[in-house]
Amino acid sequence: MSQSVTGTISALVVDDEQLAREELSFLLRDFPEVEILQSATNGLEAVKLIERLEPDLVFLDVQMPGLDGLGVIGKVRESGAGLPHFILTTAFDQYAVEAFRLEALDYLLKPIEKERLAETVARAKRIIEDKQQAQEKAADAAAASAPAAGAVKGAVQRTKLLVRANNKNLIVDAQDLIYATIDDGMITVVTSQFEGQSNYRTIEELQSNLDPNLFWRVHRSFLVNINKIKEVIPWFKSSFQLKMDDKRQTEIPVSRIQTRRLRALLKI
Repeated sequence: MSQSVTGTISALVVDDEQLAREELSFLLRDFPEVEILQSATNGLEAVKLIERLEPDLVFLDVQMPGLDGLGVIGKVRESGAGLPHFILTTAFDQYAVEAFRLEALDYLLKPIEKERLAETVARAKRIIEDKQQAQEKAADAAAASAPAAGAVKGAVQRTKLLVRANNKNLIVDAQDLIYATIDDGMITVVTSQFEGQSNYRTIEELQSNLDPNLFWRVHRSFLVNINKIKEVIPWFKSSFQLKMDDKRQTEIPVSRIQTRRLRALLKI
């Protein structure tokens, strides 16, 4: 997630009605601890933004055409992404039982009252801060236990990789890999010369076969070559993006937990 060290809570606002998005965004202006990263107008857009931005909170409308709010939660669960805390918003109270079955943090009835919103924000802040402290302790413990944390014990470190590109199976040096990313179960490998698909099924599997001191899982969906980082870009207050040394100069988000390692690695 992208909560800053200053206590700011990152959030998305998802609603198919423009007036509802604007009204909630207006109410949230009175809560400086909440930073709205972006808004989404439908469920599919919401799923993509959640996976890319990793917000702490999602204010999610229940009734939307196509993929509704409950469907969004299901899709995010299926994708294996880190779940944000969902606050469901709707004009109807009939979804309350289903909302809490899906472990939504709260359930707000429209029109949303400022006093009720204040209770929700205070609760969210308390829960997120507790979660953040637990994650930081776990990350510190993992870093202290082994310099190569994240590598699978006994896995062979590959110096060559098979990449499928232009209907050819190409062999590349592992060190030429700039970054790898996964989308809809497909891993794309980007090198200085070309990009193609990897035969590995997951980012974890690919990572476990590479040098853990060189390849770093900076985000749930991205594995980067540390030597191919061109620039570190401040992003959303205390978080960062990495500009990579590929032809497109791709900018890759660093998850909040990995931001701690980035600061230590580059003395930021």
